[in-house]
Amino acid sequence: MKRNYKIILLVTALSAVLWSFIPSKKIEDPEKDKLLLELLTYVLERGHYSPSEINDSFSKQVYKKYINGIDPTKRFFIQSDVNEFVKYEDKIDDLIHNKDLTFFELTNSRLLKRINESRAVYEAILSKPFDFNKEETINVDYENLPYAANKNELKDRWRKQLKLSVLTSVSDKLEIEESKFKKDSTYSKKTFEVIEKESRESSLKSLNEYFDFIEKELDRNDWFSIFLNSIVERFDPHSFYFSPDDKEKFDVSMSGKFEGIGARLQKKNDAVEISELISGGPAWRGKELEAGDIILKVAQGDEEPLDIAGMRLDDVVKKIKGPKGTEVRLTVKKVDGTIEIISIIRDEVETEETFAKSSTVDKDGKKFGIIYLPKFYISFDNKDERDAFKDVALEIERLKEEGIEGLIIDLRGNGGGSLETVVNMTGLFIEKGPVVQIRTSGGKQEVLSDKDPNVQWDGPLVVMVDNYSASASEIFAAAIQDYKRGIVIGSKHTYGKGTVQNIIDLNQFVRGSSYGDLGALKTTIQKFYRINGGSTQREGVLSDIVLPDRFSYLDMGERDEDNALPWDKISPAKYETVTNGFQDIIAKSKSRIDQNEQFKLIKENAKWIFDRKDDNDFSLNISSFQAELDSVDVQLKKFKPISSYKNGLAFNSLPYEKAIFEKDSILKEKRVRWYEEMERDVYVDEALNILEDLNTIFSDKQVAQNKNKKIKLSRID
Repeated sequence: MKRNYKIILLVTALSAVLWSFIPSKKIEDPEKDKLLLELLTYVLERGHYSPSEINDSFSKQVYKKYINGIDPTKRFFIQSDVNEFVKYEDKIDDLIHNKDLTFFELTNSRLLKRINESRAVYEAILSKPFDFNKEETINVDYENLPYAANKNELKDRWRKQLKLSVLTSVSDKLEIEESKFKKDSTYSKKTFEVIEKESRESSLKSLNEYFDFIEKELDRNDWFSIFLNSIVERFDPHSFYFSPDDKEKFDVSMSGKFEGIGARLQKKNDAVEISELISGGPAWRGKELEAGDIILKVAQGDEEPLDIAGMRLDDVVKKIKGPKGTEVRLTVKKVDGTIEIISIIRDEVETEETFAKSSTVDKDGKKFGIIYLPKFYISFDNKDERDAFKDVALEIERLKEEGIEGLIIDLRGNGGGSLETVVNMTGLFIEKGPVVQIRTSGGKQEVLSDKDPNVQWDGPLVVMVDNYSASASEIFAAAIQDYKRGIVIGSKHTYGKGTVQNIIDLNQFVRGSSYGDLGALKTTIQKFYRINGGSTQREGVLSDIVLPDRFSYLDMGERDEDNALPWDKISPAKYETVTNGFQDIIAKSKSRIDQNEQFKLIKENAKWIFDRKDDNDFSLNISSFQAELDSVDVQLKKFKPISSYKNGLAFNSLPYEKAIFEKDSILKEKRVRWYEEMERDVYVDEALNILEDLNTIFSDKQVAQNKNKKIKLSRID
């Protein structure tokens, strides 16, 4: 199907920005807001690694981030609004110090007013057919686009945006109709008028659902959190204010566990629908609740059920979640229309996709292992719970039992996690020694080391990274690289996040507060450095072997953040390399990559994406629009082999997991999909080629000895 990725991003941009701000609490109290403002600035000015001076320059940066954040596509505010707002551009610092909410109150009330006015605008526009024969264009470079001069100009901006959205849909539907007719000449194609109407109705439905969300799910606290974070994030990109609910979600994401029924919910019109059951959770085990069921009422144990009609989604979630061993009764409307009351005993739920997973893979008669780690997770509340270090150690043992001759650690997309966990995990591959260096704002330096001389895996090792491998992932990759313990392959460089954050409970600063839970602040307190003394901040970890990807020509990561802390270096730690290096193997891989037709095509695709990144003008004339899509489609067909590539490798689950599949078909399906992804992954293919080459350095005797090494019980227990 003909698609332009920039159009897709454009159509969803506004929704993506605002939907990302999840509701916090209902209680609205300006005095609490003033207290939060005071607390946050107090803690940041005294606890941040490199605190920014809250002055006029700071004020202008906050102003820009906040205004752009609440109206990124410039479809709500008009120039007269901005003229009022800009008077405060260099005064927000004074307002912060005086705990004055005037600027926020002005912008928030105006935003809600403009949002409310916009509903009538888009409803009127979508009530009539568009004229797609008219010659006109739309520019989607919203960052550089001026605000609409008045409401009439704003309405025209809405019209063009909606016209582009509908035109994209019409174009797709016309292609679908043509495809159906080619397959069946008796098929009666829908008329253009019918397709155009269906596309407008679909756009109207999506916008209504979105605006209903704003009206019913967001409150003043949610908008104020956006304002607060416009201030907090000016200190650096990784400082962030968590509302109480957001803090809970962060803890769940880090631990991969929570207590509840194990179901994901979504708002569908005014109803709350079960969107997914988490494999292994109590709702999944009970087999009564199903995806698609509508929740009508919620009861705690034998208490009277509470009607949840009109309730915010987050509040419904709170009613359903609860301590392990307690009962919740859900009155649900099944897909067939029947009403049932389903009793579920809450239990601990593991979000399986958070955790490490492994597979064996056969290549040229040899068996290798791959471990995918999505994050360096840990339970901060209970260190006895599973964490990434323990899980990876166990997976290595299981892979060794299968007789693997090399190991891939896949950290692509891994945004980081626990510092303690990554230090321990690095120790699985090296004898005792430094892993990472830490420096505080006062200049104090500390070396974090692996103190256990045992090595879990001393055979061939490849670490896979990409542009989104960050923080703890970079610590691991850098240590493996500095020790010359393995080869790091992937994007030109990793993300470049060389800072350490701490979560500070704001409630500790206010005793006996009547405002309830104040939430928490994540703030940068340290910078970490490689054991060779260099920082990964901004620069990231440079791959030993660069594999072409779609973003090869785009400079992504921390270096793109204007308020990111700078790169620097300190003195190196004392350490000894494991090998003399891998120059010959790296050269051999680079030669393979240069000759590989798939990598050549990926590199060409990356150049094409780069050349198109500044294309911001689109025709709203259907003939011109489709001609442009046809041109794009020609290029996309050329790049189609990228997604249809097959490496011919065979991936297999470990015996313990196969036994689980007999009872858990959902987990089996997830693994099958993972294997299908890897079968299309040319990067895994080259990683295995490198492992084969590494066998020339790591002798068969070393591999055999490694199989008999004992697990690091001192850490795992």
